[in-house]
Amino acid sequence: MKTLLELDGVAARYGPVQALSDVSLVVREGEVVAVLGANGAGKTTTLRAISGTVSRSGTIELDGKQLKGGPEVAAKAGVAHVPEGRGTFVDLTVTENLKLGAYTRRDRSVKADLTRIAEYFPWMAERGGQRAGTLSGGEQQMLALGRALMSRPRLLLLDEPSLGLAPMIVREFFRIVRRLNEDEGLTVLVVEQDARIALNASRRAYVLEVGRVALTGTSDELRDDENVRRSYLGY
Repeated sequence: MKTLLELDGVAARYGPVQALSDVSLVVREGEVVAVLGANGAGKTTTLRAISGTVSRSGTIELDGKQLKGGPEVAAKAGVAHVPEGRGTFVDLTVTENLKLGAYTRRDRSVKADLTRIAEYFPWMAERGGQRAGTLSGGEQQMLALGRALMSRPRLLLLDEPSLGLAPMIVREFFRIVRRLNEDEGLTVLVVEQDARIALNASRRAYVLEVGRVALTGTSDELRDDENVRRSYLGY
């Protein structure tokens, strides 16, 4: 499989606080890869480094080309980032939120993509005029995913998508992510506190500890690793 994303020796800090020290990882085209770790391990910062929303050093390449600059550069390169907390525009309607996801595009197929998104989320077409702030937490998370898909990304970054959601909603969210991966070949890098969910949804995973990669392997291998089981799976 072709390498789509590669991080080599990536470091990042918030003022005097070193959040990432030396992170190197690879995501191949068409994969779903998880990033696991305790709070403060650097999971969210890894995604922010890729999308250009935090100052970083080291090398980040997307399809062999270095990603340099801020979030607009990353977005134009084909990176879509769904941040923790969803980030929907609560005063805008469902349809307006979706259309905002296509702001970097110059083609005229936005209407066709609204139809495409409705195949995964039929309720968005039915309730397109509803204000996003009146949606449930699960619906807002789905809307954030739909908005990201409107940019037709090459790489989707998901940060703690299960946070604060009921288990049934989480299962539906990841069912749609798997379908997008299988049907459209979408490449996904997901940060997730719930290791069980992440390992079930992904092909491979990286475990971060204090800003460094501590373990890596297939999701099956990590699920069977005693250290991972004890630290993240609770058995």
